[in-house]
Amino acid sequence: MYSFESLNVWQESRKLVVLVYQLIDKFPLFEKYSLCDQLRRAIVSVPSNIAEGSGRISLKEQIHFIEISYGSLMEAYNQLIIACDLNYIDQDSLENLKPEIDNVARMLNGLRNSYSQKLNR
Repeated sequence: MYSFESLNVWQESRKLVVLVYQLIDKFPLFEKYSLCDQLRRAIVSVPSNIAEGSGRISLKEQIHFIEISYGSLMEAYNQLIIACDLNYIDQDSLENLKPEIDNVARMLNGLRNSYSQKLNR
């Protein structure tokens, strides 16, 4: 097992990927190569950057990848809001997903803070 596999934030972000992919199924076909593709790349980037960062030696680099992961999470959330504005998903779907997004965001912040404290020792 690689170190990132034991991280709760990586595990939760994988679950979020599955939930977002399920929502994307509701999008119109003409969005398949635009908003859907962008949203897929953003949400998959969350656990991918957690994994990539865990493979880095320096804490500074690990923190950098956690920050990229957080940015990708915010990008995906923004795209979900836009999808809701365009009526591709309903408000309830977005509201149901928001706690999962908030949870991953909190966990990423916690991991970043933990790494930062170790870096500053």
